Amino acid sequence: MLTTLASVRANLRTRRHLFAGVFVAVALGVALVAVMGLGLAAAADPPPGKPERFAAQPVVVMPHDTLTVEVDRGPHRTPDSKKIPYPQPVDKELLRELADVGTVHRDHLAPDAVGVDASATAVREVVGDRAQVLTGAARRQADPSAERDAQAVVAVRAMLGTAGGVSGFVAVFVTASTFAFVVALRRREFGLLRLAGATPGHVRRQLVTEALAVGGAASATGCVLGSWGAPLLARALINNGIAPRWFTMSASNTSPQWTSWTYWTSWPFQLAFWTGLFVAVTGAWAASRRAGRIGPVEALRDADVDTDVMPWSRRIVGAALLAIGLGLTVHTLWTDPSALLKRKTYTTQPMILITAAAALAPLLVRPVLRLVRLPGAVGLLVRENATAAVRRTAAIAAPVLVTVALAGSLMGSAESVSAAKAQEASEQTQAQLIATGDDLRISRPVPGAAAVSPSASTAVFVREEGTALVRSEARAVSDPAALAATSRLPVVAGDIRRLDDRSIVVNEEWEHHRVGDRLTVWLGDGRRTTLRIAAVLARGTGDNGAYVTLANAGAAPVDRIDVRLPPDTSPSAVAGALRAATSGHDLRIRTAASWLDATHPRVKPQTRQGMLLLLGIALTYTAISLAGTQLMAASVRDGELRALRTAGATRAQVRWMIAGEALVAVAAGTALGLAVIALNLGGLAAALGRLSPTGAGVLPGLGADVVVPWGVVGGAVGLCAVVAVGAGVLGAGWGRRNGVRGGG
Repeated sequence: MLTTLASVRANLRTRRHLFAGVFVAVALGVALVAVMGLGLAAAADPPPGKPERFAAQPVVVMPHDTLTVEVDRGPHRTPDSKKIPYPQPVDKELLRELADVGTVHRDHLAPDAVGVDASATAVREVVGDRAQVLTGAARRQADPSAERDAQAVVAVRAMLGTAGGVSGFVAVFVTASTFAFVVALRRREFGLLRLAGATPGHVRRQLVTEALAVGGAASATGCVLGSWGAPLLARALINNGIAPRWFTMSASNTSPQWTSWTYWTSWPFQLAFWTGLFVAVTGAWAASRRAGRIGPVEALRDADVDTDVMPWSRRIVGAALLAIGLGLTVHTLWTDPSALLKRKTYTTQPMILITAAAALAPLLVRPVLRLVRLPGAVGLLVRENATAAVRRTAAIAAPVLVTVALAGSLMGSAESVSAAKAQEASEQTQAQLIATGDDLRISRPVPGAAAVSPSASTAVFVREEGTALVRSEARAVSDPAALAATSRLPVVAGDIRRLDDRSIVVNEEWEHHRVGDRLTVWLGDGRRTTLRIAAVLARGTGDNGAYVTLANAGAAPVDRIDVRLPPDTSPSAVAGALRAATSGHDLRIRTAASWLDATHPRVKPQTRQGMLLLLGIALTYTAISLAGTQLMAASVRDGELRALRTAGATRAQVRWMIAGEALVAVAAGTALGLAVIALNLGGLAAALGRLSPTGAGVLPGLGADVVVPWGVVGGAVGLCAVVAVGAGVLGAGWGRRNGVRGGG
């Protein structure tokens, strides 16, 4: 054991250039996990904030804003709660009783909440369980910004959760690949150890001990980097409009009883540290098992030429992942194609195919390299070197593959789904003018309009299969005939003109969607009712919600008015008449095209920023991995480069050869990444095609082509090429001992 420790210390000291890449990969991965963990912790327990609306009143009374329904969970029934959009107002009787215990304060938003100048105990005795009684920081729940901030925090949690998953995926892959490459570069060393009498167990113990030392130091460094990076990420989220202005990601947003010790031992740092150490040791153990099985003569014979670069275990795992990825896509296409359009699916499912391609990279790179044809002697040497040193080539190509595939699959899926949703909305709109605002009211007929359809945004809840309370977005309309005239909804059964106060329009995604069936639903204000299905809509991209009448929308205010014009009618004249006949807050009248551009962009800014964050993480990791791989590879190529110089190659030719090898490896990774993009986006295109049923003009244009983000992919490839070439040439130019700076 003491001999092993001494050997490890000597190796860490003399092979700093090899372990530097592993150290940086682990430290960066731990930092990313720590940052995402701190963000999730902050979003899970945000600071309460200061109340604004009723800051001067000690007590606030609000209606209950959650709906709780008993559902089946295994052998027991448990409550399932959802927030309702428009709670029923505080009733007049309760307001009169509150006035007896103190002064009741209302504002223009009343009666959704009132402030009371009285003691909390007295107010609670009066209210009982008829409403919520809020005191202290909880009074902020009555502020209009509270709901917006809550939605923003949910978006932050979703984005950081996805980013954390991508970070972990990339970190594990890069760290394991880096360890495997380090072991491959030390094959001659292991051969000498075996010749000197070292057993396979000795080799494995040495590698694992080295990983413990490097991984422990790198994980601790990564935690420190994460504590520095968390406030920077929080500021970036705020500046890009993703997080609310008060959002913080540090110890300052936690309980004031936290000490510096409890901060550093909190779960984000614990998770990050032990994940980094586990990944480092696991990567070293996987590589050490193969190193320990190699005989001394075999290790010395193939130390310079790669043979058998893919163990059967890795081939089996890669093939299994490939089969699982393709099988999941086919199964989802067959059973529920709309699931491929959901963000959780198109941000996670591509990881399986990407992992499969990365695992099989050493096997796939060689056929790709055979297609390369480069002119001249240097070109021939580049091709043969890349093919012979397939481990080095695959170590460069694999992270490029991951980055290109992530960029194309994630951004391409997001842009394709957004484009399909925008096209679907355009196909469903027959109105020429659309007015939006808060609490809109039409006081008289609009001259020149063929149809006017006011509607309100609301929601309905249904107990699906008895096991979950599911919320569905809905629109409440005042005139179903006007709705039919101003829209072209994808009706597959029934007639939307038959919608009335005792019925509902649903889509095919609902568990029960047969015309005439009666459903028990809960409305947007929490009321329970039974409604008959009047019509059924196609599932589409997932934006085809339910429709009810305004009588079933509670206090939901009208926020949109669709207007259809007769032929040869001036839109500006009708817009003026509509403005004169309509009252409300923030009234805005636009053409349908302008409204669609504003409400259905190709990709929402927050979504794009989140995707760019993910890609930035992957690209940063890839750049560091490429630089480390190239520098590590250059450190063991002294003899090869010296031989080239001795054979008459000029300094420029050697550098061109190294640059060419890097470019060929990047090109191979790009080609494999594009193949993965084709598989992922191909499944999405097939899903869009299946969701475009024929006949009756239903969703006629939904089968649109997918969008490939060539700009993002090209930028990622360009950066990878610059880093790979720069690091390769720089590494080969270090020191005069490799002959690149030698004479001639």
